[in-house]
Order: sequence, then structure tokens, then C-alpha cells
Amino acid sequence: MHDTVDLEARGLPTAVIVTTEFLLEARTQRDALGMTALEPVVIAHPLSSLTDEEIARRAETALPLVERAWLDAR
Repeated sequence: MHDTVDLEARGLPTAVIVTTEFLLEARTQRDALGMTALEPVVIAHPLSSLTDEEIARRAETALPLVERAWLDAR
């Protein structure tokens, strides 16, 4: 989250991706860092136990949300 806030503050559109399990923590950090408008891209939890193929499917699902975060920032 710190890197995302830093890049956004420099005018570089970013997208932080978090799993559902860490959404509250991500929003808490975002708010504490003063970037309350930054909305994380949320994917299903967990990741660590998935196969490469399952992770690829999660990435495919997240891609439109990441692109939207990048483009809406302009």
C-alpha cells in the first residue's frame, strides 16, 4: 500500500490488489496514509494454496478492474 500511495502521489496511476481477507487492512493503511480515494482491486482469498492456472484465472478476472483503476485516474 505504501508504494501505491507513493506512486499515486507522484501522478502515476496504480492499482493495489488485495484478497478479500486483507481488504480492511488495506483500507485502514490507505486512510492512514491520506489517500482515502484509492480503492483497492479485490480478488478472492486465498492465493497461496492455488495452482498456477487458478492464479491465472484470478488475474484474468482482476485485469478489467486494474485497467479501470488506471484509466479512471486520468
